[in-house]
Amino acid sequence: MALAATLLTGCGEQSADVPEKVAGEAAPVPGDSSEDTSRKESASPSSSSRAREGGSKESEKEKSGSSGKSEGGGSSGGQGGSGGGAPETGACKTSGLAFSSSPGMAQGSLLVNLKNTTATACTMHGFPGVDLQSAAGSINADRNGLAAPTVRVSPGESTRFTLHYPPNDSGGSGLNVTSLVVTPPDETSSQTLPVSINLPVSDSTESGVTVGPVGAGK
Repeated sequence: MALAATLLTGCGEQSADVPEKVAGEAAPVPGDSSEDTSRKESASPSSSSRAREGGSKESEKEKSGSSGKSEGGGSSGGQGGSGGGAPETGACKTSGLAFSSSPGMAQGSLLVNLKNTTATACTMHGFPGVDLQSAAGSINADRNGLAAPTVRVSPGESTRFTLHYPPNDSGGSGLNVTSLVVTPPDETSSQTLPVSINLPVSDSTESGVTVGPVGAGK
C-alpha cells in the first residue's frame, strides 16, 4: 500500500508539470506576422531606394539649371551680335569721285560737282586745290576764306564747291582756260576736268580767281 501511494504521488507531480492542451490554434504574436512585415516594408522604402530617388531628382534639377543657363547665355550672345555699331565713315578719295562742272548762279562763277561713286558713304572737309590750265601756263586759285563745313556724301550723291573768276569784259581775246586740275581736301591725287573759261588779260600779279570750301555756297 505504501509503495502504491508513492507511485500515485509521483505520477500526480509529473502530470502537474505537463502543460495542458487547449483546443484550437495559437494566435500569432503581434508584430511577428509576415503580412504585417511586408506591409511595413512596402510602406517604408529602404534608405538605398530613397538615396537613388534623391539623386535622380537632384540630377534633374542640375540638368534643368544648366539648361536655363545655356538659354540665357545664348540670348545674351544674340543681343551682343545685334548691338553692333555702324562702321565709321572715312574721307572721300579722289579715285572714288566723279568730277563734272556746271554754271554758277552768278556771272563769273563755276560749280564743280563731286559725285561719290563708291558703295559706302564718305566725308569731305576743307578747301580743294584748283589749278586753271591754259596755253600760257597755270593759274592757282586762292581760298576765299569761308568757313568749311564737314560734308557727308552718300553713295551716288554729290557735293560741290564754287570757283569764282573775273569775267572778260575788256573786249579783247582774253585768256582761255581749257581745264581744271582738282585735288579734293586731304588728298594728294588730282583729277583733270575740262572747262571753257575766258579770263581778262591783266598785268596784275593777282588773278582774281578764288575757290570756296567743299559744301559751301552755290
